[in-house]
Amino acid sequence: MPAEHEQVSREEEITSTFVELADTLVAEFDVMDFLHTLTERATSLLPVNAAGVILQDTQGRLVDATASDERTRLLELAQIEWQEGPCRDCIRTGVPIPDTALDTREAEQLWPRFTEWAVDRGFTAVAAMPLRLRETVIGALNVFRVQPLPLDSRELRLGQALADAATIGILQHRTIRDQTVINEQLEGALGTRIVIEQAKGMLAERLSLTPDEAFARLRASARGQHLLLTDLCLEVISGRAHPAQFGPSAP
Repeated sequence: MPAEHEQVSREEEITSTFVELADTLVAEFDVMDFLHTLTERATSLLPVNAAGVILQDTQGRLVDATASDERTRLLELAQIEWQEGPCRDCIRTGVPIPDTALDTREAEQLWPRFTEWAVDRGFTAVAAMPLRLRETVIGALNVFRVQPLPLDSRELRLGQALADAATIGILQHRTIRDQTVINEQLEGALGTRIVIEQAKGMLAERLSLTPDEAFARLRASARGQHLLLTDLCLEVISGRAHPAQFGPSAP
């Protein structure tokens, strides 16, 4: 019975995740918060320890959109700066990067600097799935693990299905609003990352928090007040939102 209950719970979690990723036709839809939900669900449903998303703008520039933690965000930034890494290759080719052990000659030859950094941070393997719809690739989902067991084919298919669902949700939201501003919306979403990072840094400094803790409090407060995450971050930057409201007892 426990095994059956666990299986049912997992199936229910997978179903609810796809429903959540499809529910983008709401007035308060926030792309950055939506992508963070993608990384949360990836680390929950897959046997991985961290996940991140890199997006590509209309000029082909890569921007780190979100990550499950600060350590992973730095790895995503490193891929962009060094122009090497699984997420970058995945976006460039539009093809998934299979689960790759980082202690191999293959990984060292493909991504020498990225591999060294990832191993130094405790990761043993990485995989990447494109955010794509047919020929359109808008980014990639990167997943990392520390355990030695590799991802099997079913888990990799689930990861790609999550990435596909997120892509469809984002493009559907933009298309419904106005097909002519798809590219502008994508670039705007990338720009909000700067706002979020500024607010996260300010809150972390003022409350002596880690960047991950600061982001978690920002996100929880935005949801609790039914605000867009970007709007709340702008309030923090401008000083309209007092740091005290993000204390431990805040909703």
